[in-house]
Amino acid sequence: MQKTITFGVPCYNSAEYMDKCIHSILACGDDIEVIIVDDGSTDEGATKAKALQWEERFPETVRAICKPNGGHGSAVNAALANAQGLYFKVVDSDDWLDRLAMERVMAYLRTQAGHGATDMVIANYVYEKVHEGKQVVMDYDSIFPEERVFGWEEVGSFGHSHYLLMHSVVYRTRLLQDMGLKLPEHCFYVDNVFVYVPLPHVKTMYYLDVDMYRYFIGREDQSVNETTMMRRIDQQLRVTKTMIDAVDVMDVTPRKLRKYLESYLSMMMCICSVFLRMGNTEEDNEKLEDIWEYLKDSSLPLYRRVRTNVLNVGTNIPTELGRKAGLGGYHLAQRIFKFN
Repeated sequence: MQKTITFGVPCYNSAEYMDKCIHSILACGDDIEVIIVDDGSTDEGATKAKALQWEERFPETVRAICKPNGGHGSAVNAALANAQGLYFKVVDSDDWLDRLAMERVMAYLRTQAGHGATDMVIANYVYEKVHEGKQVVMDYDSIFPEERVFGWEEVGSFGHSHYLLMHSVVYRTRLLQDMGLKLPEHCFYVDNVFVYVPLPHVKTMYYLDVDMYRYFIGREDQSVNETTMMRRIDQQLRVTKTMIDAVDVMDVTPRKLRKYLESYLSMMMCICSVFLRMGNTEEDNEKLEDIWEYLKDSSLPLYRRVRTNVLNVGTNIPTELGRKAGLGGYHLAQRIFKFN
């Protein structure tokens, strides 16, 4: 009998904290599959040992895949390729799921066996700023109809702080497998590809206003740490180019989905622009010109719309004064939206 959902858990040197994550997943019931992917950890076998221990304890539920290092995207690819559940969700090994919220989510997923299963199920996520003792809930109650199936034509307006993230989505597994989704390997920030490229294939959605996913944020080595993002700007650029290549936004229907994809890409271009202007070297300036030319060569109409989006007007004003104004806007957004 098919499992209701496959949870993919990418792990890299995660032995110290992965147990909390897996405990929270196993609480979802017996009709689940958990695929723990040890992505070539270098912690003297500690993460691999943990993964194999979980598989030994729950052989009907947990599978461990131990593979050479390929990055977060490679680990997600491995989990998706082996997933047998009706639905698929990624849970990073330092995050966890809320038990009460998942009771509601799982109750809906269990109704979807057979033909006509909803393509994407959405719920809220919570920024857990553990070191600050703060929580920030990101919900979609002003955007999506609640607890009924709907399509893109019924979606409301997204604010700049309410994009869909990997944390908030559960996809139908075959949708991802049939479209051949492959995330870039040896690269961070591939979660953006995961919540962007499949959307034109999503026809039906269902939203529950529950705080499903707890997103730990605050480690110094975390990929969204500002210093880390500056160091990994080439990977941000690579992901952005992948998104530009993967979806012909101006050809997407319905209109509301097209507008959403345009807005999301504007946000990605804004991030590239901000961090390259933070670096402010000659090489950074060349990379900034290159990424905008890349978008322009891909689609001139899309380039014009993204370039004039409010996110990019301020961050790309020439001169040093414009650079400071753009960075000031970025830091204000940090304080408001609590994203790193």
